[in-house]
Amino acid sequence: MIARPVLSCGSKFPVKSNSMLVLASASPRRQELLRNAGIAFTVQASGIDETPLEGESPRSCAERLARDKARAISSVRPQDYVLGADTIVVVDDGMLGKPRDAADAVRMLRMLSGRKHEVITGVCVIKPAVSGQRSVANEDVGSESTLVTMCSLSDEEILDYVATGEPMDKAGGYAIQGIASRWIPRIKGDYSNVMGLPVSLVYRMLRKAGAL
Repeated sequence: MIARPVLSCGSKFPVKSNSMLVLASASPRRQELLRNAGIAFTVQASGIDETPLEGESPRSCAERLARDKARAISSVRPQDYVLGADTIVVVDDGMLGKPRDAADAVRMLRMLSGRKHEVITGVCVIKPAVSGQRSVANEDVGSESTLVTMCSLSDEEILDYVATGEPMDKAGGYAIQGIASRWIPRIKGDYSNVMGLPVSLVYRMLRKAGAL
């Protein structure tokens, strides 16, 4: 199901854009990151199935889902640049997406407690179709990885945190920019990637595509 587009804007110092950029995601964190970077955009969520394929690696999954999200919107907005992204948390070689419910969020946080885990975000930028023709040559796909260390959490802390509702729409069941920041003493890599969008990588890809 394609969501109704919502107009968003850049910061006080927007990056000059050569065409409309559509973010194929309803994530408030991704929208905030783009606004903070001064990149103007509109929003149109793709609503695709985010289930990993059997035997698929975490990076391949994140990049495929980012591409599928971007393609879904590009098919109905071929005249625009489209940005798709998908974030996956990896621990014990297993992939953690968004929790299905509170019990699933508790399960994820118990897995991450007192350990290091990897956050991978796949990114896809699709350029406007040429003469109305879409082509894979107009697609650029990449990904960013960040290593995150989380403190040991008591069951009481986990249950109280899940009760706030913050974990429910985040990969891995936590928000590094929110309450969970108190339990993350260090990361290695891009902070914005853990929030859901590696801004530096996105900026380079948009520049390469001619969107900025």
